[in-house]
Amino acid sequence: MIERVKSNGRRESGSVLVIVLWITFGIVSLALYFAHSASLELRAADNRASSLAAQLAIDGTARYVGYLLSNLEEPGKLPLRETYSQKEIEIGEARTWLIGRDIKDRTSSQPYFGLIDEASKLNLNTATVEMLEALPGMTAGLAAAIVDWRDGDSDVSESGAEDETYLRLSPAYHCKNAKFESLGELRLVAGADLNLLFGEDSNMNGVLDKNEDDGDKSLPLDNRDGRLDVGLMDFLTVYSREANTNAAGTARVVVSGPGFAQRVAPLLQTTFGPERANQILARMGPPNATFTSVLDFFMRSGMTENDFTNIQQSLTLTNGAYVEGLVNVCTAPEEVLACIPGIGTDKAAEIVAYRLANPDKMNSVAWVASVLDRSQAVRAGVYLTAHSYQFTADIAAVGHFGRGFRRQRFIFDTTGKTARIMQQEDLTQLGWALGRQTWQDRRQFSGITR
Repeated sequence: MIERVKSNGRRESGSVLVIVLWITFGIVSLALYFAHSASLELRAADNRASSLAAQLAIDGTARYVGYLLSNLEEPGKLPLRETYSQKEIEIGEARTWLIGRDIKDRTSSQPYFGLIDEASKLNLNTATVEMLEALPGMTAGLAAAIVDWRDGDSDVSESGAEDETYLRLSPAYHCKNAKFESLGELRLVAGADLNLLFGEDSNMNGVLDKNEDDGDKSLPLDNRDGRLDVGLMDFLTVYSREANTNAAGTARVVVSGPGFAQRVAPLLQTTFGPERANQILARMGPPNATFTSVLDFFMRSGMTENDFTNIQQSLTLTNGAYVEGLVNVCTAPEEVLACIPGIGTDKAAEIVAYRLANPDKMNSVAWVASVLDRSQAVRAGVYLTAHSYQFTADIAAVGHFGRGFRRQRFIFDTTGKTARIMQQEDLTQLGWALGRQTWQDRRQFSGITR
C-alpha cells in the first residue's frame, strides 16, 4: 500500500514537471516571438525614419539647387562643377548626390556627379524627322510617329502614326496632335519600344552597372561589350527654350528682314561707338538683308568673336516670347551634334575636339565658324545656341546608416528672375543608382566602420 502511494506520488511529480517544462517552453517561445517581432518592427521603423530623412534631404538639396541656379554669375550657363557641391552633401545624418552624365566616357562603372543641361539635347517639339532619325538607335517609324504626335493635323506621314494606329490598341487612345509636355509622354508614341528608349541603362544613371554588362544573365539584355549603350531618353528633351530677352530683361533685336539696320544700329552704336557701328553695318549688305541665324549675322558682320560675345544675347530672329529647342553647341554630346544639319557625323567629332582645346571660347556660337565652312555654318546656325536655361537635378539620397534610399528628378527653368521647378518625378523604383563603391561605403555615412 505504502509502495503504491509512493509510486503515485512520483508519477504526479513527474507530470507536474512535464507541465511546468511545457509552460516554460511556451513562455520562452512567446518571449522570443515578441522579441523578434519587436526587433523587426524596430528595424522597419528605423528604415522608415531613414527613408523620411532621405526624402527631406532631397527636398533640401532641391532648394539648394534652386538657390544656385537663381544666382548664377553668368545667366544661361551651366555652372562649373567646381563651384557647387554634387556628391555626399551632408544634411543631418543623410547624404545626397546629384547624378549627372559624363558624355565623354560610356565605359565607367563609377557615377558622374553634377547638373544636366537640357539644352544639350534634341527637343522633341522642334527637331525635324531627319534630325530625329540621326539619333543612335532611332527608327524611321518612331521618328515619323513623333512628328505626327506633335503636329496639329490628322494626316499620316510616311511611316508615321495617327488615330487609326492608336485606336486599335487596348486600351485605345487618340493621337495627341499637340506638343509634348513631358519626356515620359514619348512612351505613348507608336514604335517607342522600351529597349529603344532606355537601352542598357535600366536605372537611368548613365553608369555601366554590373547587371548592364553581363549579357543575358540578368535584365536588361546587353551585349556585354564593356560600354553602356544608353537609350534615346538620354538625348531628348521637351524643356529647352530661351526667353527672347537680353540679360537686362528687354526685348532682343530682330536682326533680319525689313528695317533690320535701323533696329540694330542703336545696339551697335551703344556697344562699339558710331564709327565702328557704321563699319559693321556697311558689311551687312542692304538695309533689308535677311539672315538665317545669329551665327549667319556674325559671319557677315566681320566682327571679332569677342565683339560678338558682347551683343549676342541681344540678337534674335523672331518676335516670339520664347525661342524653343535650340541645341547648346558648347555642351551637347557628339551623338546630338551629329543630328544637326551642316554638322553631321563628319564634323561632330571636330566640334567636340575644338571645345576641349578652346574652353575660353565657349561664350558664344561664333567659334563654330572656325570649325565649319560657311555653307555648313549657315545650315547649322539655325539650330544652335551657346546658352542653357533648363537644367536637371537628379537627386539621390540615403538616411542614417546608408539606409532608406530615395531618388527624385527635378527639371529647373531659369528663364525668369528666379529658378522654378517645371517637373518633379520619383525614380526610387528604378533601384540603386550610385554605383558599387558607394553601396559598399554606405554604412560609413553615419560613422559606422564595422
